Amino acid sequence: MEQKHPLPPFSKETAIQKVQMAEDTWNTKNPEKVSMAYSPDTEWRNRDQFVNGRENVVDFLSEKWNNELDYKLKKELWAYTDNKIAVRFEYEYHDKDGQWYRAYGNENWEFDKNGFMKKRYASINDLAIDKSDRKL
Repeated sequence: MEQKHPLPPFSKETAIQKVQMAEDTWNTKNPEKVSMAYSPDTEWRNRDQFVNGRENVVDFLSEKWNNELDYKLKKELWAYTDNKIAVRFEYEYHDKDGQWYRAYGNENWEFDKNGFMKKRYASINDLAIDKSDRKL
């Protein structure tokens, strides 16, 4: 069976490593690459959308990054236990009309024994900003 290191149970160092790996991979804006961090039967709640399975993750992220242009993400470890990690995050993007946004939120992650994310629950708020107010 394939594994995605680091594996649970997480220490503070491996949890931080997992969070940094997620940030780096999401910032590639490559849906196929990002999807490989998730279990084949992954379950997501992202805002009001429910996504199930890697194929749906690819579809979801492709649509996301077609609409959220010049996307840049920053994640920070909030808490961790044996196979769970909670993160705070913010990201910035603009829409096709040029309006910039900063999105803030929290994610709760649960991993299987092979280090793939089995569950991802994201709560996200968007704030319209001026381009000059960008931080990322």
